[in-house]
Amino acid sequence: MPIGLAKTWLPCIRSGVLAVFVVAVSLIVTGQAMAADVRPFFGRYQGALVVPNADGTEEQRDATVQIGPISKDDGFYVQWTTTSLKNDGRRKTKSYNVEFQSTERADIFAAAMKRNVFGHTVQLDPMKGEPYVWGRIVGDTLTVFSMFIGPNGDYEMQQYDRSLAEGGLDLVYSSHRNGFPRKELKTFLERQ
Repeated sequence: MPIGLAKTWLPCIRSGVLAVFVVAVSLIVTGQAMAADVRPFFGRYQGALVVPNADGTEEQRDATVQIGPISKDDGFYVQWTTTSLKNDGRRKTKSYNVEFQSTERADIFAAAMKRNVFGHTVQLDPMKGEPYVWGRIVGDTLTVFSMFIGPNGDYEMQQYDRSLAEGGLDLVYSSHRNGFPRKELKTFLERQ
């Protein structure tokens, strides 16, 4: 390349590289790194699973999961409900609803489970017996983690892997206490 041409193009190349670098750094610093797209998970899903009891019997539970957007901060919610039928005919239902917000780390989402005195949503405090919850997306799997610290300092981790599958979600639930596996359940939830 002739010297005159190099002198003309070199500042342009340097400024272009510098501009790309500045944009990349500013996106990372402001927490706007490209996060995984949660929208493919949006929808309502339903299925059933078999849960083994400590006495060797099994219990069937209906399971429903709904995932959708929340209007603020490009967040989303995950709502799940399980209903079990007891031997005496009673139905026992448990429901959970957790809102998630983007964090400065791409693909990792903080649970927004209560409001502080300033009206901002914040995480719960595991030292007060409340669950510490967060989520992440890796590939086609949305995972929700919950950590509980017991009164004696033992801890329990629960993990819900919800993977996109044809016609719905593959759900894998696992729990560990003090690092040792306790339970693993798998089922398919059909998109409604």
